[in-house]
Amino acid sequence: MEGLKGPEGLEIREAGGFRERKDPEGSDARVRIPRMRVMAPSDFRPDFDPNVLAAGGGKVPASPAGRYAPSPSGDLHLGNLRTAVLAWLFARHAGYAFRMRVDNIDAQRSSSEAAARQLEDLASVGIDHDGPVTSQQENLNHYAAALRKLQAAGLVYECYCSRKDIQEATRAPHARPGIYPGTCRSLNSAERVAARQELRAQGRVPALRLAAGVDSWQVKEAFSAKAMDGVYRDEVDDMVLRRGGNVMPGCAPGEDGDDGAGGHANDYAYNLAVVVDDALTGVRQVVRGDDLLSSAPRQAYVAHLLGLDPVEYVHVPLVLGPEGRRLAKRDGAVTLRDLDSPAEALRWILDSLGYAVDVARDAVDSLEDAVGSLGDAVDVAPEHSNDEAYSRDGVDSSVDTGQRGYSSKSAQRILTQALETFDPAKLSREPVRWNGITR
Repeated sequence: MEGLKGPEGLEIREAGGFRERKDPEGSDARVRIPRMRVMAPSDFRPDFDPNVLAAGGGKVPASPAGRYAPSPSGDLHLGNLRTAVLAWLFARHAGYAFRMRVDNIDAQRSSSEAAARQLEDLASVGIDHDGPVTSQQENLNHYAAALRKLQAAGLVYECYCSRKDIQEATRAPHARPGIYPGTCRSLNSAERVAARQELRAQGRVPALRLAAGVDSWQVKEAFSAKAMDGVYRDEVDDMVLRRGGNVMPGCAPGEDGDDGAGGHANDYAYNLAVVVDDALTGVRQVVRGDDLLSSAPRQAYVAHLLGLDPVEYVHVPLVLGPEGRRLAKRDGAVTLRDLDSPAEALRWILDSLGYAVDVARDAVDSLEDAVGSLGDAVDVAPEHSNDEAYSRDGVDSSVDTGQRGYSSKSAQRILTQALETFDPAKLSREPVRWNGITR
């Protein structure tokens, strides 16, 4: 029935069922004709991403994506960069787009300078991305909307506990270690009013917690050795959705930022923010360090309550320092800027992936040898980013990146070679030990 046109060229398609009319040849027979409907222009559209719609991001064509989302509190070390390369490889291997986000929900510990340096370092090891760089500070209104949705469902309550109160409660007999016991969940109205007034007298506002309806949740986990048959389950508690704290100065009732108790309305917790962030950009695959594995069920449960489709998690092993602890600055030259060139970092990262990739070592060595041979610095800013706050123009020109004569495009070509041979099944699930760069 394709090709039929209705009024003004609108297409006609079968609507299901039949209708009967007299035979046009003049016999007494009745002819069954399929029911048709006229297709309006609005019917001709791509499938919209349901998670983006549910998170308030508008009608965006479905384009599943992976992502990397560093917190801009300092330079990335080799463990961070290795995880970023793996996130890129897993996403591209699955045929997904790759998003880049700046996780700066903690504004006090974040800086645009650190964000620009991180993006520059990521590009210098060959990582590109699709679309603009986004940031959590852009999404505060979406976090507020998600919180209101949970509140409307009766799933949020105020918590007046101090850190000391929580520590003492979790040490009590029969308490689950590290799990909030729901102290404030069962308070009656009079107790809540009294506790709220006591906090207000101290110039503070309560935190907002999720009234969880389960004590555990499972997620799709595609890599971690702790998963069973592709599923990982862990505890869920009444997690914080928005932190309490000091009243925002000058925030009067009804003003922007007022939460009905004096302010501090924008201090959203990561477990809420990251769920909304991923939904807004169509992220369906989350690759990150396995130190974050236990938080996945909490985040997946929040996503479920918000009506979002589940994502697939891929938790990869951490890089450990010489003492067997998580790699950190105490372990010496561990950031890209501590090394002689980005090529050294890229070579170490690819070597650390073992048999999961097959890249000619001489290709990386030749890239390393080229450092300094071109004379002038080349642009290593992310090519796909159009976010002015994190563009190359936003980088402090006084910072010596140590990348003179180095082309990120060459690094991208090497990373593309790695992608062509990438086999996740051959990637080790054991932590990687860092003992310095060896030539």
